[in-house]
Amino acid sequence: MPNRTIDATRLSTTAVAEYRRNRERSRSLFDLLNDDAYYSRPINLRQPIVFYEGHLPAFSFNTLVKRGLGRPSIDARLEQLFARGIDPAEESYSPDSAGWPSRSVVRAFVDEADRQVVNALANEDLDRPGDPLLDGAEAVFTILEHEAMHQETLLYMWHQLPHEQKHRPRGYAPITQSSAPTTEWVALPPGRATLGVARGSIRFGWDNEHPAYVVEVPAFSLETQNVTNDRYRAFVEAGGYRDPRWWKPEDWVWVQRGQLAHPLFWEQRDGGWWWRGMFDWIPLPPSWPVYVSQAEAAAFARWAGARLPGEPEFQRAAFGTFDGSERTHPWGEAEPTPSHGVFDFSSWDPEPAGTHAAGRSAWGIDDLVGNGWEWTRTPFEPFPGFRAMPSYPEYSADFFDGEHYVIKGASPATARELLRPTFRNWFRAHYPYVYATFRLAKDRP
Repeated sequence: MPNRTIDATRLSTTAVAEYRRNRERSRSLFDLLNDDAYYSRPINLRQPIVFYEGHLPAFSFNTLVKRGLGRPSIDARLEQLFARGIDPAEESYSPDSAGWPSRSVVRAFVDEADRQVVNALANEDLDRPGDPLLDGAEAVFTILEHEAMHQETLLYMWHQLPHEQKHRPRGYAPITQSSAPTTEWVALPPGRATLGVARGSIRFGWDNEHPAYVVEVPAFSLETQNVTNDRYRAFVEAGGYRDPRWWKPEDWVWVQRGQLAHPLFWEQRDGGWWWRGMFDWIPLPPSWPVYVSQAEAAAFARWAGARLPGEPEFQRAAFGTFDGSERTHPWGEAEPTPSHGVFDFSSWDPEPAGTHAAGRSAWGIDDLVGNGWEWTRTPFEPFPGFRAMPSYPEYSADFFDGEHYVIKGASPATARELLRPTFRNWFRAHYPYVYATFRLAKDRP
């Protein structure tokens, strides 16, 4: 039998602490909402809010306790109801015509699921070499990162709720400044980029991060700054949403069908532009990175005579160096701190672009990790040698459909444990809700 690679006592202690931290953070996010928001559906392509309060502990219970350890159900109906939290494909999707359970029923289920998960983390043998779900404690790390990722989902859902349905935290004061940063083009020479990582070489990685995958990246140029609200406003006011030249045919159909005229986070009032902050409307901050869909980002890029970077180009710009070595973070090997960028729930909204100089890459490029995920032009696909993970086999494989695009980096609501260079996120080209921005790239001769 293969030898264990994880210290059992340390694994248990760490897992219990991380699970409890995640659950406390999730509860605090639900506490931000008024009771009348509980059954609402702020985004048609997501489940109602009630679902997520049950989904997070249900996924952990189903994955670790029920499937991993073979324990009996708490409530099979609720376990099934709260099992899957992936975006449906159509806005007409309705998950449960029979209605949702009361909050007291949901919370009773949540409490019991939490109790059993914590008990398993504290007392069970969690690293079982050769076990489909517990080899390398895969199920443990799956449930921990799953909840951390969904906390970002909750926040961008909350962002779309009316402000009166949320409790404004004391001291809420978005950081704005009147001028946008100046961007420059950086010429990157050809070189290698590591996109994937060998299985078992890091504590945990999702299946789409494996196996190790190295590609040669031709020379290209990339802007030092994300496209800001100020720059994007020029595209809007030049009629960019009325001109099919800048849009792929399917994207132009989407624009016309939705009668789109500006980014989702913007609104025009009394002749001026405003930004939907988490807890208040804010005069459009010119220096913040613009949050848009991939289709909108690509349209702006065409209008500007440029294009979006590919995933390998992003990887080289973020983690590559002049001598050909690669870093763990754009700034080097130091652990992430607030001085390096806007991530790990450090802000309810973006902050001015280019104001975290400590986080610059070796090439002098700002905000490659933090302040907004970054759209690429790369369809979400498996690396050669991909294998679906036993603990969550549908996690990636269901989305290798040519309709989803890779986003890289991190947003203000991305947990610090996800700030590894191989982590990949993805959404459909027409999904405008996520905290995602972009920067421009160009080919070089």
